[in-house]
Formats: sequence, C-alpha cells, structure tokens
Amino acid sequence: MRKIALLHLSLLFILFPVQLSQFRWLEKSNTKAAENFSCQNIRSHIQFLGHDSLKGRATGSHGEFLAGQYIAKIMKTFNIIPIGDDKTYFQGIPMHGSKPLPESSLQVFTQNEIISLELGKDYLLYKTGAQTFVPSPLELIFIGYGIVAPEYDYNDYQNIDVKDKIVVYLAGEPLSTDSSYFRGDHLTIFSYPETKQRIAVSRGARGSILLPNPRDGTMSDWDQMKREFSFEDVTLAYAVAGHLSLVVSSKVAHLLFKQADYSFTQVHRMETAGSVKSFPLKSSIAFRGKFKNRDFISRNVIGLLPGNDPLLKDTYLLLSAHYDHLGVGPPVQSDSIYNGVIDNASGVAGLLEIMKHLIQTELKRSIIFLFVTGEEKGLLGSQYYIDHPFAPHFKTVVNINIDGLAFLDTFKDVIGIGSKMSTLENDLKTVASDLDFFVSDLPPIFEESESFSKSDQITFARAGIPSVFVVEGFNYSNYSVEQALNKWYFWQTNVYHTPFDDTNQPINFQAAAQLCSLIFDLTVKIANSETVPQWKPGTEYIHARLQSIAEKR
Repeated sequence: MRKIALLHLSLLFILFPVQLSQFRWLEKSNTKAAENFSCQNIRSHIQFLGHDSLKGRATGSHGEFLAGQYIAKIMKTFNIIPIGDDKTYFQGIPMHGSKPLPESSLQVFTQNEIISLELGKDYLLYKTGAQTFVPSPLELIFIGYGIVAPEYDYNDYQNIDVKDKIVVYLAGEPLSTDSSYFRGDHLTIFSYPETKQRIAVSRGARGSILLPNPRDGTMSDWDQMKREFSFEDVTLAYAVAGHLSLVVSSKVAHLLFKQADYSFTQVHRMETAGSVKSFPLKSSIAFRGKFKNRDFISRNVIGLLPGNDPLLKDTYLLLSAHYDHLGVGPPVQSDSIYNGVIDNASGVAGLLEIMKHLIQTELKRSIIFLFVTGEEKGLLGSQYYIDHPFAPHFKTVVNINIDGLAFLDTFKDVIGIGSKMSTLENDLKTVASDLDFFVSDLPPIFEESESFSKSDQITFARAGIPSVFVVEGFNYSNYSVEQALNKWYFWQTNVYHTPFDDTNQPINFQAAAQLCSLIFDLTVKIANSETVPQWKPGTEYIHARLQSIAEKR
C-alpha cells in the first residue's frame, strides 16, 4: 500500500499535464549510496514475489503462503533466529473473510413505493457479515458530514437522536480556508469514512450511508470504486463486529432525499454556502445480505538478529514491510492478477537486501524483522503483532517501515514521513547528509498526516513506538520536480492497485538500491546509539509511549 496521499489531484493534473513521451527510465546513480547494495538481488526478489504464479499474494491465499515460505527460507539462510510460533518464522493470525453475493437485498422505502437496489450498480458495502443485517425498515436521518469534532467546535449530531436509525452523510468535511479550522485546505482524520462510521456507532446508529460529494471529488469514478470494493473483506477473528456501512451512487443519493424537506441538490447548495444542516429523511431502508464466508489462519513472518551489547541488546529496532497484496480481482484489459510489485514486493525485496547487510554489521541493539500480512485489508498483521508482540512496546525503540522502494529515477533528496513528530528527524538528516542526500518536506499537494496513517507505521505509532516511513523526494537526477510530480500522478492514478503494478513495468533498480542504503545506515545509526528516538512534546502518540514505559509492557 504505497500510499502517499495526494490532495486536489485534478488541480495537479491541470498544473502539470502528464506527457507520456517524457517518461525515461534510467539505471545510473549520481551518488555513492547504492554502491554496496545489489540491484540484482532486489530484482530477483521482486520477480519471484510479483510473479503471476503467486496470484497477487492476497491475504489467506496460496500465493501469500508461498511468499511467506520464500521469505522464511531466506531468513534461515541468513541465520536469522525464528521468533514466531513454536520457534518457527511464522506468527499465525486467525482471520475471518467475507464477500457479499449479488443476491443480497437492499430496499429503499419511500412514502409511495419500495425500490430494490443492486449491489455494485447502486451501492457498495464497507463491511460484510451478519452484523450488517437490517431485517426491518429503519428510518434515515441526514447528518451533514457525520462529524463530531470538539476541537473545532463542530457537531453534526447536536440535538439529534440517531439511536436505532441509519445515518446518511456527505463525503469530505466542512469547507475552510482557515488553517486553524479543519486545517484549511488540508484534510483531517474527520474526513475518513472509518472515522464517520465509528462516530455513528458511538451515537447508537444501526448503520451509515456515505453520499458522493461533487465538491470533494473522491467518489467520482464509480467503476474504480466497484473495483476497489470487489475484494474480500478480511478482519481479525477477534475484532469487534461492525455495522451496516454503505456507499451509494449519485443516483441513489437523490432517491434517498425524495419527498424530504430538502432535495440532494439543495444539500449541495447548502454545502457550497457553508450551511449544511441535519434533518430527517422521509425514507427508510432494509438490508438482508448474502455472503460467502471463511475462517482461516494467515501469517506474519518474523525473525531476530540479536545485538552484541550486554545492556542494549535487550532493546529492539522493528523493521517492517508488508508482503500481501490484493490477489485476483476484476480484470483490467484482460488482466485480473493484481501483482503488487511496487506495493509491496519491492519493499519486501528491499528489507531482505538490508537484512543481508545487517547480519554482517556490528550492532549493539537487536533487530526484529517483521514481514506483515493483511496490510491491504486494514493493517491487520501489524495490529496482530502489536497485540501479541515478541518484545515489549517500551523496549522497541523505533519502527522503520518500508512500503515500496524508489523506482522512477535516482534521486537527490529523501522524505521521512512522520519523522518530524520525533527526534528521528535529526537522525535522518545526519544519515542523509553522510550519503550526499538532503531531507525535504512533502510538497504542499501531499498530506503528510494522511500519508503517515496509510500504512503499518501508524499501527506502531499508536502503540507509542516512534515510527517513520522513508521515501525518496522529488528532486530526481534526470527529471524536474514538475516532471516527477507528473510521473507520480500517472503511476498513482493508472498503475497503483491495478494489474499493471507488475513485473513488466520499468523499474530503476539503482534508485531502489539508493533507498535501501539510506534505510540501512539509519538502522545502524539508531542501533548503535546510546540514545533512542523520542516523540516530541505535544505529539499525539507520546501518551501511549509514556504509558507503555510506566506499565513496562
């Protein structure tokens, strides 16, 4: 899930129109960083993990099993100590999978008629399973954006009782140009559907419906959304059951407001004017889902490289990369295998190459190598590790997560997503300078907090462990920043999470080796330092860190 969240993609495309003729893929490096890291090793790992025979390494699939075996075999070759279940390299994870079937029934009841809707055509399901059943019609209430944000003195639920009802809300969040109010042009966590769903449940709602928002633009491509929602819904077996969570097409959105005090078109006008208000709808819904369910054991792959300092070896650096991807899904140009080469066969390949160098290096602290599964299903493998850790959280000094390697071109700068929240910022600057890189900020069109929350580093951060996701910057050797942004936009919108993220795409392996070298040096610096990274005062994750230290867990 090589996710660096873009803001205003359409605006970016207008400002920097993509010219495919500009794409050049070179394999020369202008730095010393990649000299000792093998492009061939990285290529070989990627070719195996991204091969069609592994069918996209979906969580709980045979391809995922083969990928885990491959990683474990290499760890054994490197004499990495197995620290999984029963002294193996595997940490078994009980999971539940579910897929909705076409015969699922969603009905809308208006004052005059009953309308049956079709899965895929009219609506999509965020969650599946028995907890989504609504056998008798429940009233709908429009609840604005579905947000409760005390820090912004904002509450869409104020003076409205939604207990045992279905709440209906707009995608996105309130318009603002004030950086102190919903962060202005930058999205906050309140815009996430998952946040809105949790708020709805906490208010007693039996379900929620997300509406498209023309201004927001995130739900404009229904075909793309259908493809994203077509994969199996997977959860940890011990996860708390969810509730009915739907997203509907624009056509259905208008239907839900039929005969209400305000039409969906009028709601759009309210939103543009900044005056969205909540009100009951004169319609209700019932849902009876049909699902294909399974229970299975998936696996993290985990091993230990002990440190050699008598005191510091009992503290740990956690290096992680997810090895799962989406598997087999809806065909695009007759290809249905979502190989996940950059996301994240490349990250696994990079961590294996870094491992090869670390076993030859004197290290004071110990290294835990963690290859997680279920990242694409909601960071499941990393969450399971946090719930069942090998080392206590307070003894885990840092997490460095690898979710994709550089692949466009060799580069001159790096970005530490999340590093500014801790003293990792200083460590990264020191290491980068030694390798003739400089450290950059994410361009303004990207959202750093959202990017940090999109992969496994956020799971470890929430447990209090200082974490960072290191990527190359946009100062490439052979492209201007504008060209680089164009290429990234093209990959993000045409290759990411499609069957085209495969071994046929051009990859600059010197660039991949560069990033491996930097992550290696950052690891060694922290492993051999007398001090450890610390969250900066005021950072939201510092309380979890202090708690784990106080409780020694």
